[in-house]
Amino acid sequence: MVREAVVHDQGSGPGEGPEREIVHLLRAAAVELSLHSARFAARNGMHPTDVRALIALMDAARAGEEMTAGRLGAALGLNSAGTTALVDRLERLGHVRRTRGTRDRRKVVVEVSERAVGLGQDFFGPLIERSVELLRGYDAQEQAAIRGFLTGVRDAAAERE
Repeated sequence: MVREAVVHDQGSGPGEGPEREIVHLLRAAAVELSLHSARFAARNGMHPTDVRALIALMDAARAGEEMTAGRLGAALGLNSAGTTALVDRLERLGHVRRTRGTRDRRKVVVEVSERAVGLGQDFFGPLIERSVELLRGYDAQEQAAIRGFLTGVRDAAAERE
């Protein structure tokens, strides 16, 4: 099923086509998601980087990967001292714990606590569910196109110069 997008003019200039309008909508969605994340951080006495760290840790757990502090720091663009301060802060707040690796007991891995997962589900759950409901309105081919577009944008944004 093909949908017509209802797009409100958000300052797109003359000659900008529907592709640019979609990119502007994506940018606006990214800004709103960032603000939503900042509200969560503020409500829970965290810095926005703390939230990014929790997301990275949950993504790794979902992928079945163990996350060391060094790997977490690299994912967030932090140096060793900044990573240590981040993990210490999150540990003091009860959001993460350090444990021994299951594959290599010499490694120390960082895991998200059940408490932090619960806080995240309470706050982000309604937005996630609303997003899932929106996606259910698209057929498999449209979902594949959305997935491909978002993956491409993510990959382009992650490219290092």
